Amino acid sequence: MKKTYKIEVDCANCAAKMEEAAKKTEGVKDASVNFMTLKMAVEFEDGADRDAVMDNVFKACRKIEPDCEIYYKK
Repeated sequence: MKKTYKIEVDCANCAAKMEEAAKKTEGVKDASVNFMTLKMAVEFEDGADRDAVMDNVFKACRKIEPDCEIYYKK
């Protein structure tokens, strides 16, 4: 399953680092970040708990860019 999330990040370099962090997160099959539209697309592995995976993606991204935001919670 693939889902797109609105993000907040200050620069294209940080966005690229966030993309790499997301790709390395367990439960993520693939991820891409578009700095121009401020969106992150995440493709989840089959059977993955999306909320738990996104919690881990958010934590990984915050280590790289402490001011970033990913709007994934309802």
